[in-house]
Amino acid sequence: MDFEIINVTTTDELLKAIEDNQHNNFKIGAGYTDLILELKQQAVEDLTIINIAQLDESSFNAITEEDDYIVIGALVTASDIVNSKIIKELYPVLHEATLSVASTQIRNLATIGGNICHASPSADMSAALVALQAKCTILNSEGKKRTEPLVTFIQDVRKTSLAKNEILKSITIQKNSEANIKSGFEKVGTRNSMECSIVSLSYHIQYKDTGVIEKAGVSCGAVAPIIPYATSACDFIKGKNIKEISETDRIAFAKKVLAYASPISDIRASEWYRKEVLFNLSKTIFE
Repeated sequence: MDFEIINVTTTDELLKAIEDNQHNNFKIGAGYTDLILELKQQAVEDLTIINIAQLDESSFNAITEEDDYIVIGALVTASDIVNSKIIKELYPVLHEATLSVASTQIRNLATIGGNICHASPSADMSAALVALQAKCTILNSEGKKRTEPLVTFIQDVRKTSLAKNEILKSITIQKNSEANIKSGFEKVGTRNSMECSIVSLSYHIQYKDTGVIEKAGVSCGAVAPIIPYATSACDFIKGKNIKEISETDRIAFAKKVLAYASPISDIRASEWYRKEVLFNLSKTIFE
């Protein structure tokens, strides 16, 4: 294995390194929880690693509160998210999903940007962010920005919409429009947080004091090549009173969530099992 490491500490250095290596084989690394495994699994020659772990820019490594939204820099670690009071208060689904990620040691290293860009269908943080309808801010080597919904940013297993001269800079989440929320993350794995999800369900529901559901976001992880946002399930519960959801409603909702699942059978679980688990997780949200 033969590779070069370029350490960058500023955005200008980062963009220059990306531009200078457009004709080379390069990868960008920060926490290296996924990249090290990737390098171990394949022979890599003439690889350049642009190390952004020491990038000292708040737009990349801070959680910032604005009037109507929260911005999470791509270098914010899983531990940073778990320990964030504003995340825990506004978005319990993201707090719980992040807390389920691996061990404390891994959470201290793993970044939210890496979790997203790895584009795994079983990525817990990504699943929560899809339910929250998060948007990605992307920066190219010329310093130009673009914004894209996370649900389309992830295009397939291990594939995103990033061009070779682009990097994920931050993630934006809209603040809640209602004071009342029902928000959570459910995960089934073969052994607690150290295991990848066999199935996960993320939900973030906002409702009025009367109980009427105003907004809803639902996603399911590890049941399709990309993490689907269950649009029809969300539309189904909007306008209903969260205090009066019937058994018939719960079953209908679960069926609509299940319609977005196209799981595979693998060493961890069968297609049938994943569908059964997802259906039952979805049905119990309102119990």
